[in-house]
Amino acid sequence: MGDMRLVVVGAAGRMGRTLIRTVTETEGCVVVGAIERAGSPDLGRDAGQLAGVATLGVPVTDDPLTAFAHADGVLDFTSPAATLQFAELAAQARIVHVVGTTGCSTADEARLAAAARHAVVVKSGNMSLGVNLLAQLVREAARALGPEYDVEVLEMHHKMKVDAPSGTALLLGKAAAEGRRVDLAEHSVRVRDGNTGPRHMGDIGFATLRGGTVVGEHTVILAGPHERIELTHRAEDRSIFARGAVKAALWGMGRKPGLYSMADVLGLTPRG
Repeated sequence: MGDMRLVVVGAAGRMGRTLIRTVTETEGCVVVGAIERAGSPDLGRDAGQLAGVATLGVPVTDDPLTAFAHADGVLDFTSPAATLQFAELAAQARIVHVVGTTGCSTADEARLAAAARHAVVVKSGNMSLGVNLLAQLVREAARALGPEYDVEVLEMHHKMKVDAPSGTALLLGKAAAEGRRVDLAEHSVRVRDGNTGPRHMGDIGFATLRGGTVVGEHTVILAGPHERIELTHRAEDRSIFARGAVKAALWGMGRKPGLYSMADVLGLTPRG
């Protein structure tokens, strides 16, 4: 079997360029397509030159249909609307779709699940190994400590991030809810303003900070009687997400269609 042929969508963005560099540095895969929106000033540029690596002979285009037809997988850190379009095309082409896009609604998630009936879709709020290990620790801690320990998820990102809480914060909150065997939607507190009254037992709170060029920092606080446990992950470079995405694509090659997560890729799927 030859190298896995990958398409990077949103190729001119910060993550897109990082993904192109990471694919070129990873054995067993190759960039065969780079997609940008219609009208982008980067259309026609060589993907390798765009990413600051050697010339790849892969021009940036706005034609995902043709690119997907000659690929084995697509790496996607774009926007919910764009991701849904790419999901339909990837399902038609029966190629692996790795989704690092955050901010998807419940309806968006349902459409991705429908696409996963025809293709392998690996979706995660965070593709890094460290964050997914952190989620496992949060799950175990929440299970062991119970609702007497208040859970708060604190996150900070750069000032250009548009969704809040972050996909990673929601991933960690979901892990805590799974540990307690409750529905996150029923116990999630996103906003506190004014006279909110005392905290309810079992709530999972979220706090969001934005500023500067912070790649991503997340802390899960479990505050109990007279003690506090803090579990923290700090992302120092976007390459950790890109490496995870490429790992996910290689893992998904040849698997049965379905909706998978990084927990599946890393063998961290929660126990029942």
